[in-house]
Amino acid sequence: MKTPFVTDLNSEQSITTFFLVREKEIRSTREGKPYLRLELGDRSGTIEARMWDQFDVAVKDIGRDDFVKVSARVEIYRNKPQLALQQLRLAKPEEVDLADFLPHTKEDVGKLYAQLLEYAGSIRNSWLKKLVTGIISDPGIAAKYKRAPAAKVMHHAYLGGLLEHVIGLCGLAKQIAAHYPELDVDLLLTAAILHDVGKLEELCYERAIGYTVEGQLLGHIMMEFETVSKAMGAIEGFPANLKTVVQHLLISHHGQYEFGSPKLPMIREAMAFHYMDDLDSKLAAVRAALAVESGEPEWSAYSGALGRKFLRLDEFLKPPAGTPADPQ
Repeated sequence: MKTPFVTDLNSEQSITTFFLVREKEIRSTREGKPYLRLELGDRSGTIEARMWDQFDVAVKDIGRDDFVKVSARVEIYRNKPQLALQQLRLAKPEEVDLADFLPHTKEDVGKLYAQLLEYAGSIRNSWLKKLVTGIISDPGIAAKYKRAPAAKVMHHAYLGGLLEHVIGLCGLAKQIAAHYPELDVDLLLTAAILHDVGKLEELCYERAIGYTVEGQLLGHIMMEFETVSKAMGAIEGFPANLKTVVQHLLISHHGQYEFGSPKLPMIREAMAFHYMDDLDSKLAAVRAALAVESGEPEWSAYSGALGRKFLRLDEFLKPPAGTPADPQ
């Protein structure tokens, strides 16, 4: 295992370690002097790095998604750590362990996928069950479904994150449909399982989590609309009206035009699913922020995804030492 990780770099120190190159560019100072800027990362996060002198030869054969070994000085700039690179070279394959660079769900992926198949099998509408089970049972799709993250940054941004997110939504679908009996649980389960299937191709996640060219150009909503529409078209006799409903669930799940939905939710199940998806993703982002040491006992790290810090409620509500216990 490599040390230190990005999250360990919180004070001025000298380090020698390995990173994955997330971004690389040559910039110029105001005086016109070129310098190297890198975004380096590991499974714990990313850090900005700069090299001011004699970097031309060092970076000639280094590109995005390469592993590198660096010697650097950690500097605190605007209350954030930053690396001043002193030496830099390509890492040898035997020097790196991929597990150090890509975060992974803590859950058992095999068990999660078995749960996914159970949820799909619980769909009572025969057309929807055939659609959903047909898609997730495809060997190529299943392999990617078990590995894909749910996002690059926003939520569940780690290997297996999509499956973890979807299983959470399936559980919510069952509970919400039980509370609101007017909702069709089969439609909610279908939306939960298929709403992000486009991310299997939108995102790349072999060395770093990023976007494919197709993902950049089309986005996962358009990609899954095409995938699921083709699957429905291949099922002989699939009802045309039901196909339209499924398509609407997919294209409206972001809830608002400014968040990328081509249409607003106009079916009650579509509206309910949008809020389910939004809640699960935002709470995952809060969970990630609270998991990072921030240097402030009562506050989380700043969440770029949500634009704020979060109060560590257990710390805030902890009674002062010597306070009598609550009466029973």
